[in-house]
Amino acid sequence: MVTVRTDVLKLGDKFATLLGDEVKVGDRAPEFTGVVAGWTQVNPLQESKGKVIILSAVPSLDTDTCDRETRRFNEEAAKLSDDIVIYTISADTPMAQKRWCAAAGVDKVKVVSDMVEAEFGLKYGALIKERRYLRRAVFIVGRDGKLTYVNYLPSLGQEPDYDEVIRAAKEALK
Repeated sequence: MVTVRTDVLKLGDKFATLLGDEVKVGDRAPEFTGVVAGWTQVNPLQESKGKVIILSAVPSLDTDTCDRETRRFNEEAAKLSDDIVIYTISADTPMAQKRWCAAAGVDKVKVVSDMVEAEFGLKYGALIKERRYLRRAVFIVGRDGKLTYVNYLPSLGQEPDYDEVIRAAKEALK
């Protein structure tokens, strides 16, 4: 049974319907699969096991806020150790993600589409039912597979505190 929440996030002047349970620091990060260009299925947690993983959930790369956020995380990724991996997850098609990354010069952040099964959105409590896209949120998974940082942004237009996220990721390396 999927948890339904209708009093957390507003779309305009109405509350959105959020599907799935929110995760919290200390929880084991839920495994999920998404798709990448060519419709290949990937499991980011397995693919980057043993590393610190930043999961940045965004509604769509084709919006100004998501564009800025993903570009900023790409800049940060270029300065980080190979032991920290950043994924941006959105409900965009894999082809749209590939096209956007090429046009934006994003080559350090890995993008994953949640459009097929919405598994990430459901398992992380970030799926907006009305639009079938993700609520903006950032999660950090430690080397042990547990969540060390969880931030559900209060509105779709608000960007995360990038410095705080990078500090928390570096701390999770220790």
